[in-house]
Order: sequence, then C-alpha cells, then structure tokens
Amino acid sequence: MFINDPRDHGLPHNPWKALVVPRPIGWISTQSAAGVNNLAPFSYFNSVADFPPMVMFAPIGPKPNGDGKDTYQNILQTQQFVVNLVNADLAAAMNASSEHFDSDVDEFSVAGVTPAPCVHVLPPRVAQAPVSLECILVSSITLPTDKPPIQNNLVIGKVVGIHIDENILTDGMVDISKYKPLARLGYFDYLVATATLSIGRPDLNPTEVAAELESLLKQQNLPG
Repeated sequence: MFINDPRDHGLPHNPWKALVVPRPIGWISTQSAAGVNNLAPFSYFNSVADFPPMVMFAPIGPKPNGDGKDTYQNILQTQQFVVNLVNADLAAAMNASSEHFDSDVDEFSVAGVTPAPCVHVLPPRVAQAPVSLECILVSSITLPTDKPPIQNNLVIGKVVGIHIDENILTDGMVDISKYKPLARLGYFDYLVATATLSIGRPDLNPTEVAAELESLLKQQNLPG
C-alpha cells in the first residue's frame, strides 16, 4: 500500500509511530523559573553527536494541557534539562508521569521517584534511572505544523555530565542484559532490550565479518 497523506491512511489506527521503531525514551526532567520540578517522557528522542555529545527531543506546544508544554517552556526559561533513560523497572513510573498535569504539579512525586541533585545543572535527575544526562540548551527550532495551534519544536542539548548506575556495567562496559532499556513501539506497545547482536565493521576483515554475521543470524533464527 502507499500512503500519500499520513492523515488519510485508511487503516483502523494511524501506523506512523509504529514504523520508525524502536525509539528510546527520553524522560526529561526540568525545573521552572519558580523552582517547580517537571518530569515527562518523550519517544521522539535520540542522541545526535559525539564531539561533544548532544541529544535531541521534540516537544510540542503551545497547547492547553498538551504534551511537553511545561517541559518546553522550562527549558526556554532556564536553558537546562536532564535526560533520564528508562529501563523496564521504571516503566510504570514513566507511564504515570505522562499524564497531563497542571504546571504546579511535581511529576517526581506523582511517579513515585526520587529527585537527586545534578552537578552542572539545576533540574534534578531521577535517582532510580540507570543513566541520566545533564544537558544545557544548544538550540531550539520551531518546525512546521499542519495542525495549528499545535507547535512542533526540536530541542538540541549538549551533554555536560553523565550519571551511570555501576550495576549496569560488566567489565567496564554497558551490559544490555543488566541495563534493560525500555523503547517505544507503536500504539501502546513497548520493547525491553535484553539481547544484543554484535557485528564487526566490514572494513576490518570483510570475509571474517561476513562469516561472523551469518553465524550470528543463524543463532538468532534471523534471515540472512
């Protein structure tokens, strides 16, 4: 099938968010100019650079009681935010914080998680998160919209500090089986990543890498 207009897909449910998957969840903590903490999850999120490390996420707003309004306004006011990475153990807490609340509500309390101080930024991080990234605002871009008054935005932040729970490390490397990151699929579906498939770079030894990949695909019962 071909979909010419994403709003006119002809399916029982819009497939768009189920197509580009899995998407990591950025659980963004901010603080208002008045000192009120805010915590909200975003699946339009990812890392975008190495030198220096940078991340991006896409909040919407302004929209009355809409996703990301407080998060976006807080970042514009303070120029700071924290990205907390979500694992399987935090799924319920993350989901609880996704509800629409008034701007004076502290979602840390709603989600039942503990705010912990950061080193370089004022917003607190989630103490229970396996990874938290302290960020300062690099750029905020207003994107086109075809559903006004909803405003699409892109926020890019520079990572100035990284908190890692040492319990997710094995021999100094992040162990995905301990990390158990939670990712967003489509509809109301999520994915818990617990297994990896290692593939060497083809410019190292193409013949060896090809044989290794074929073996791994057979082990995982994947087509190759």
